[in-house]
Amino acid sequence: MPTRILPAVGDADAVRSITTLLSQLPDAEPVAPVVDSTQLIDTLGRLAAESVDELPEVVVVHERIGPVPALELIREVALRFPAVGVILVTSDASPGLFQAAMDYGARGLVALPLSYEELASRVQAVAQWSVGVRRHLGAGGDVFTGVGGTVVTVSGAKGGVGATLTAIQLALAAQASGRSTALVDMDLQTGDIASYLDVQFRRSVVDLAAITDISPRVLADAVFRHDTGLALLLAPAEGERGEDVTDRAARQIVSALRSRYEVVVIDCGAQLSGAGAAAVEMADRALLITTPDVVAVRGAKRAVRMWDRLQIRKAEETTVVVNRHSRGTEIQPPLIQKITGTAVAATAIPANFKELQSVVDAGRVHELESRSAVKQALWGLAGELGLVKVSEGAQKAGRFRG
Repeated sequence: MPTRILPAVGDADAVRSITTLLSQLPDAEPVAPVVDSTQLIDTLGRLAAESVDELPEVVVVHERIGPVPALELIREVALRFPAVGVILVTSDASPGLFQAAMDYGARGLVALPLSYEELASRVQAVAQWSVGVRRHLGAGGDVFTGVGGTVVTVSGAKGGVGATLTAIQLALAAQASGRSTALVDMDLQTGDIASYLDVQFRRSVVDLAAITDISPRVLADAVFRHDTGLALLLAPAEGERGEDVTDRAARQIVSALRSRYEVVVIDCGAQLSGAGAAAVEMADRALLITTPDVVAVRGAKRAVRMWDRLQIRKAEETTVVVNRHSRGTEIQPPLIQKITGTAVAATAIPANFKELQSVVDAGRVHELESRSAVKQALWGLAGELGLVKVSEGAQKAGRFRG
């Protein structure tokens, strides 16, 4: 059986040299190379959705792949697609990098300039390992399997625009429709999800920050199972501990959650940290919440431009959600779309704080009544984003199963 090999190489010269050598390997079947980390994950996800057997046995990752660094990319592939063997191609063949690559989940390392004999030997060994994993994967075990779920980040254009309430209601809608859902508080210094849901829990996202291999059991110990069925991963009670959650740790945590839950909703707050930036970059959908006033819309425009400058996310890949909307406001969604250069959600959230005040003050926003116009809009937004599977009539009514 031919060994399918997927090169992930961003450099044009490296693409030519690697694909040429791969095509010369015995029983090798190189597939079209991918040029960046996003394309690699998307390609593997699409193949895994069909069947594990559709995945290539070997992925060859070049050291200069981007925008996600090569080692971080290897970790994500290893977590999400455990039946795929990864080889790192690098000019640094030092013992230190070799050990780091193995720790991140690589199955081999090949030094530049490429040698036919070394590449052939590594590919053969990794392919045999991959075949063995696929043979036994169905027998069970404490590993993540499958393509993983949908990750949605919710960020605020500024503080107080309703990002946390939006994140909570989106997660509740997904959970109520029958999808396993995790709600993550990545607003590491000022996160309020625990207060909004009347939760006291000693573990937080910080407890996962220093762990290099987040197994399902370790993840389960860190999350709190809410009465609604939501799995909560909370911000630390001591805000200064949020600094322990680096962008690297955030990538690993998001990958582990994506592999365990069908929907992962992450509240990133209004301040961009390294962890929040990593989450936004990895998300399938990145929401930016604004209110229809000059200050908030300027904040949204500023955030979108910053994300673009930092190569976190392009404006056209961001969705702005307008909160506290009314027909009488001078700034309407089409104008916000023009100003920010983003997509704007078709569902706008109406301004009606009176509906929310009692449940917010009580820390019971999960008990917001179904007839609430705000809840209907937010659950309708969940339907628009594809987080729930319900009939059109149920979406209009703002109610899902359960």
